[in-house]
Amino acid sequence: MSTVVKERNDRILVIDDNPAIHEDFRKVLNTPRSRRSALAETEAMLFGDASQTNQPINFQIDSAYQGEDGVEMVQRSLAAGLPYALAFADVRMPPGWDGIETITRICQIDPALQIVICTAYSDYSWEEMTRNVGVSENILILKKPFDNIEVMQLAHVLTPKWFLNQQHKCRLNDLDDLVTQRTQELRTANYRLKSEVLERQLAEQALRLSEERFSKAFNSSPIPMAIQRPQDERYIDVNDRFLPMTALGRDDVIGHSPTELKLWIDPEERRRMLEKLRRDKTIRNWPCRLRAQTGDVREVLLCLELFNLGNEPYLLSITEDLTERRLLENQLRHAQKLEAIGKLAAGVAHDFNNLLTIIQGYTSLSLNRPTTEPELHPFLTEVLNAAGRAATLTRQLLAFSRKQVMQTTAVDVTALIGQLTQMLSRLIGEDFALHVSLPPSLPRVLADAGNIEQVLMNLVVNARDAMSRGGRVTISAAQVGIDAEYVRRNSEGSIGQFVCLSVTDTGCGMDLSTQARLFEPFFTTKDIGKGTGMGLATAYGIIKQHGGWIEVSSEVGVGSTFKVYLPICTSPIESAVIHQAPPSVTLMGHETILVVVDEEGILDLMAKILEMHGYRTLAALNPDRSLEVWKANHGQVDLLLTDLVLPNGMTGQELATKLVAEKPNLKVIYTSGYSSSLLDPTAVPKEAFTFLQKPYQAEVLAQIVRNCLDAKPNK
Repeated sequence: MSTVVKERNDRILVIDDNPAIHEDFRKVLNTPRSRRSALAETEAMLFGDASQTNQPINFQIDSAYQGEDGVEMVQRSLAAGLPYALAFADVRMPPGWDGIETITRICQIDPALQIVICTAYSDYSWEEMTRNVGVSENILILKKPFDNIEVMQLAHVLTPKWFLNQQHKCRLNDLDDLVTQRTQELRTANYRLKSEVLERQLAEQALRLSEERFSKAFNSSPIPMAIQRPQDERYIDVNDRFLPMTALGRDDVIGHSPTELKLWIDPEERRRMLEKLRRDKTIRNWPCRLRAQTGDVREVLLCLELFNLGNEPYLLSITEDLTERRLLENQLRHAQKLEAIGKLAAGVAHDFNNLLTIIQGYTSLSLNRPTTEPELHPFLTEVLNAAGRAATLTRQLLAFSRKQVMQTTAVDVTALIGQLTQMLSRLIGEDFALHVSLPPSLPRVLADAGNIEQVLMNLVVNARDAMSRGGRVTISAAQVGIDAEYVRRNSEGSIGQFVCLSVTDTGCGMDLSTQARLFEPFFTTKDIGKGTGMGLATAYGIIKQHGGWIEVSSEVGVGSTFKVYLPICTSPIESAVIHQAPPSVTLMGHETILVVVDEEGILDLMAKILEMHGYRTLAALNPDRSLEVWKANHGQVDLLLTDLVLPNGMTGQELATKLVAEKPNLKVIYTSGYSSSLLDPTAVPKEAFTFLQKPYQAEVLAQIVRNCLDAKPNK
C-alpha cells in the first residue's frame, strides 16, 4: 500500500533574474492569511481533513536567479524527498536559459510541480509556449505587473492542489496495488487450470524476448536500417540513423515506399536490385546512390534480407553511408597528389636552377668579355633573356612546392587590398566591374606582402578570363574561426583564427573534374598560348607555404568563388635577417674565398667568375674536402661561399657553423636553388647573413661577394 501524504507542502520556488521580484514574493506570501479556500473545504470533504479553518499558512520560499539554478534546485529537492509544490518562473532571464526552456526542463524532471509563468512581454504566444512545454493543467500564466492578491490566491490554491494531486495519486496507486493483489490471488487459484496454457505463454515470452532484442539492436544501431513490406516496399519502421541520411522525418517515411519518396536516382538500378533479391533472397554490399530530401546525393552500400516477423514476411534493409568517407578519401588523395607533384616540381626546379646558373653565368661572362665578337651579342642576349624566363618558371615551381624565398611580416590585409584596388581595376579592363567589400579593420596576418599581392592578381586575372563577355569581380575579406568539425570536412584546414580573402566572379564556372585538377602545375582550360597553367598552382603553393589553404566553389554557368585562408599573426615576428649591404663601387678584390658546391659545373663557373675579379679561390665538392682545405688554409680564408644542400650528411649551414666557431670574423654566403627557408632558424646566428638565390649572372655573384666582404664585421 502507498503512503498517503498527510502534510501540506508549502514549499515554493521563485525563478527570476531580478532580486527585487524575489523580495516582492516573500512580502506577499509571508503575510499571514486566515481565509480558508474552497479547495481546502473540498479537501476536507474528500479526505476527512480536520485542519483548522483559520490556521495561518507560512510558505517556504526559495530563490533561483537563473534557469540553470532553478532546474538544479528542483533536482536537489526531489533527491532530498522535499519537492516543491509551486514554482513562479519569469520568461526572460538573460544570459542563460529563458523561462520557456527552464520550464520545459523542470516539467521533464518533476511533472507534478505546479508552475506559474510570469511575463511582462508578448514574445511568446500561448501556442508557442505549449509547442515547447506542452499542454498541462499544472501550468498557468501570470501577467506582469501582477496584483498581490493574484499571487496570494495562486499560492493558496495551487499548493493545496499539489497536496490533493499527491493524495489522489497515492489512492490510485493503492487501487492499482489492490487490483494487482486480487489478480495474483486469482492466478494462484487458477494455476492448475492454466497448465495447458503455460507452455504457450513460455513460447510467447521467448518470442517476445527475441523481438525485444531485435528491436533494441535495430533502434540502437549506428548504421541506417529499415523494415519494409516485400510486396510494395513500404516502410513500416526505420531506426534513428536512417532519418538524417534521407533528411526526412519519421512520419514522412513510415507508410511510404522509396519510389514515392524519390530516394532512388536510377530506377533501373532499383529494378536490377529487386530481381537479384527475388532470385537470391539476400543482397550484400550493393553499391548505389540515393537522393536525400535536400537534393544531396549519398553514396551507399545496401544490404537486403528477407525474414519473418511473427508469421508475416518482411524485408530488412541495412544501408552504409559512404558519402563522407569517400569525400575524405578524395580530399586525402588530392592532397597527396599535390604533395607528390610539389616534391617532383621542387626537385625539377632545383636541378633546373643549377643548369640555368651555368647558362646565365657563362652567357653573361661571354657578353662582358672584350674579345667577344659584337655580332654575337644579340644571340647571347637572347640566350640570357630565355634563361631569365626559364628562371621565372622555376620560381613558380618553387612557389608551388613551397620552397621559394619569403620575407614574412605582419601584413594589414585591408590596407594591402586597398593599395591594389586601382591597379586591379586597370588589370581587368573597363568591361569588368571590380567591387571590394572590406571590414573597417582585420587582424594582421603573418605573410610576405609581395606574395599575397601575386596571389590576388592571379585570382583576379583568372576571374577576368572566366568572363568572356564582361562581368563582375568581387573581393571581400573577413575574420573566421575554424573548428574541429570544419577540419573534419576539409582536410586541408587547420583549427584556429584566420583571415579569409574571397574572390568571386560571374563567369562560366567549372565542373567537378576541372576543380579536381585546378591547382596542378601546367593544367589550364585556356586556349593554347593563352596560359601557362602556373597561375593557380603558384597561388596554391604560396598560400600553403604561409600555413593557409585555398578552397574553391563553382557551378557551371553561374561563376566561381576562391577563398584564401591565412593564419592571424598572434606573436612578434622573429626571422633570420638576409644581409643587404650597399652596393660596392668596385667588383674587384683580392681576398681568399672557400667555395663549397656539389655541382662540378657550377663550381668551375664560380671559380672562373671570382678569379676574373681578382679573388683567390679554394674549391671543394663536398664537406669532407672543404674541411681538409680549411685545415690547410683557414688562416687565409676570408669568405665561405657554400651551397645549403651538400652531400655526405652535412648541410652548408652546419659547415658554416663549424667554421665560424673556429674563425668568428669569417664572412658567409649561402646559395641554393631552393630558398632560404631551408635554414634552421634555431641555428642561424643573430648577426645578418647573405643568401644568393640560384640562378644568377656573373655580375650578381661578383656584386654579392663584394658587398658581403665590405659589410661591417660581426660583433
